[in-house]
Amino acid sequence: MPTILELLKQARSRLNGQEAAQEAEYLMEAQCGISRSHQFIHPDEELSERQCQQFDSALKRRIAGEPLAYVTGTRGFWDMELQVTPDVLIPRPDTECLVEQALQRIPIDSCWQVADMGTGSGAIALALAHERPQCEIIATDLSMAALVIAKKNARIQATKNICFAAGSWFQPIKNRLFEMIVCNPPYIPVDDPHLKQGDLPAEPEHALISGVDGLDAIRQIISDSMLHMKPGGYLLLEHGYDQAGAVIELLQHAGYKKIFTQKDYGGNDRVSGGNV
Repeated sequence: MPTILELLKQARSRLNGQEAAQEAEYLMEAQCGISRSHQFIHPDEELSERQCQQFDSALKRRIAGEPLAYVTGTRGFWDMELQVTPDVLIPRPDTECLVEQALQRIPIDSCWQVADMGTGSGAIALALAHERPQCEIIATDLSMAALVIAKKNARIQATKNICFAAGSWFQPIKNRLFEMIVCNPPYIPVDDPHLKQGDLPAEPEHALISGVDGLDAIRQIISDSMLHMKPGGYLLLEHGYDQAGAVIELLQHAGYKKIFTQKDYGGNDRVSGGNV
């Protein structure tokens, strides 16, 4: 039977990309149960026939274009390893900027009520719940399939200060007021060429696309959010790299103050918000 090193070499040549070596290691860890550290320390260890079959099956899926996160079933976010399926967006590092901006504004020992709308895998809500254990986090999503994944992640992370509700945007929390509302809404224009690139073709369209200019969901959220804010409350939104100006105008028109925009790790405008 082939060794770990031999199988990884074969996989790297078949993947044939800048991330080929790392992706091969992740696939082996997820499909064969062999950690990346073990792969490095024991490269001459032989794999079983079953491990080889599992690895080859996963490799074919990746070569066919399926996102790595969907093949392995997990994606790292913040300090967590989250379960992901094609029912949810794949958590991305840029969204951690939204978490950082929220944590800068939530006092460490506060008991705030915080809403995460369109929670998907639960990434944002779980990160906030972990970092601010005295807060109550309400996570909502229109997709029941997404909520199944989010609830599973909450169980895996043993997170107690979070609850989930099904519905579109403010509908499931229409009688609640919050110190903070956070959201990573769909914000890609319907004809944006990026939708045909990378992992996006495999991800759920309803979590990506939002009208002709990509701002339909953001307009609705900003417009309706004032009805759900406690005095001094904050609204924080992730948005497209070229949408900061439009989002700022919408926040100003709605009456928000101390409006800001924060760049992501790539230097692009990514998070905007303000308070009432």
